[in-house]
Amino acid sequence: MTGQLPPIDIAKHAAAKAASALVETGMKVGLGTGSTAAFLVKCIGERIASEGLDITGVATSTATAKLATDVGIKITTLDEARWLDLTIDGADEYDADFNLIKGGGGALLQEKIVATASDRMVVIADATKKVDTLGAFPLPVEVLGFGMKTTQMLLEEMLEGLDVMGNRAVPRMKGEALFVTDEGNHILDLHVGRIGNARQLALVLNQVPGVVENGLFIDICDLIITGHGDGSVETRDINSGDQTKSGPELAEHDNVFADISE
Repeated sequence: MTGQLPPIDIAKHAAAKAASALVETGMKVGLGTGSTAAFLVKCIGERIASEGLDITGVATSTATAKLATDVGIKITTLDEARWLDLTIDGADEYDADFNLIKGGGGALLQEKIVATASDRMVVIADATKKVDTLGAFPLPVEVLGFGMKTTQMLLEEMLEGLDVMGNRAVPRMKGEALFVTDEGNHILDLHVGRIGNARQLALVLNQVPGVVENGLFIDICDLIITGHGDGSVETRDINSGDQTKSGPELAEHDNVFADISE
């Protein structure tokens, strides 16, 4: 299938391609989950085929592991790798302080573990993911199956006393069944509308019995690469404060990424 990619996919591909240029031979790289991360995996696969790039990847989901293997990336476990040079992943939302909401793809637990076991975390996203205040995207919380309804009730009660606009905790479904994560847990999506204090909420959520981890990534991201529909990218570094813009590089493109979907 050929033809021009839609603007949203041009943006995702542009961010992924820019991030793939940060990967160097010999690196151990955390590979994220989701549609933008899938573009990254494909871009790294292209470099392996064309340049002989030699890296080892640690996948954050079984889906990413399969795709990475298919494009020629060597995959190992985090226990084997122990520590990573770089993790590159997408985000469902990010703000000006590099706070993130992640977990829309259901892999937040492994994503957070891998990201925090890295020298740097790079986020790749299209421009629609940038927000003034987190919370419009439902916040995923991974929970145990045991006592899940009780955990749901406790979360909703806890949210009533915090700086948010809503307190509904909705079990994520896959068809008619509860969604199951790679770790065998479930996800409650918190419809909070707006998060006034992301740091406080991240800490409080994990105190609720039954909660395994939440999708707020605070003080984890180092670099954000934002793609735009014209193929240009913006890069912001939280440590140096540098902000750069480049491109566009992509106009007409054979749609080799046609199999990547949300």
